[in-house]
Amino acid sequence: MAHTVWVADMETNDPGHRIYRHGVRMDAQDLTDELIAHRALLDKEQFAVLIDRYAEKLTRYLWRLGVSVREDREDLLQNAFLNAYRNLNSFDSTLSFSSWIYRVVHNEAMSFFRRKKSRPEVKLDAEGESLFFAIEDEQADASASTELRLSSEELSRALDVLSEKYREILALRFFEERSYAEISDILQMPIGTVSTMIHRAKRALRKQLGNRLP
Repeated sequence: MAHTVWVADMETNDPGHRIYRHGVRMDAQDLTDELIAHRALLDKEQFAVLIDRYAEKLTRYLWRLGVSVREDREDLLQNAFLNAYRNLNSFDSTLSFSSWIYRVVHNEAMSFFRRKKSRPEVKLDAEGESLFFAIEDEQADASASTELRLSSEELSRALDVLSEKYREILALRFFEERSYAEISDILQMPIGTVSTMIHRAKRALRKQLGNRLP
């Protein structure tokens, strides 16, 4: 099946120019992200396939990180894709493109918050619906968990109390469903540190949700 993709104007230096314009059709369903990234070094239109695959996911990720204004998300995503394309030659195609592009977007978001001198608030895109969230049971063995049914508003309030580093890592692990190895690549930290931080973040969240636990 062919995909309709939005081809990036990779040559523009105009910060007001949108990264997307209606593009060509490509049959890319059988190609890996890594292979497409390699091909994009020679043919910039190949990068449009990656934009098509990741634009929606990364827009949602920016929302979850706390970029609440749509225009800001669009600008950050545009900058992230442009930076990713311009630095494709530094991407190791034996590694995960997904983790790499998430890292680029994450760094864009953190720079944005530093410029704004603001503390991002967690956003969940299932407002009004119930969410399931697995919280490690500190009273039992390490593999035990408690599954809670929470409203998005309730979970957002609890997450907002946590430190930024805990909120980021929980968002990647539970909402973006990233593996420990992927989180390690995205946040540029050892897997052991990722494991420790997730454990501590879940414990901190569990404390905030104490009145909801059995």
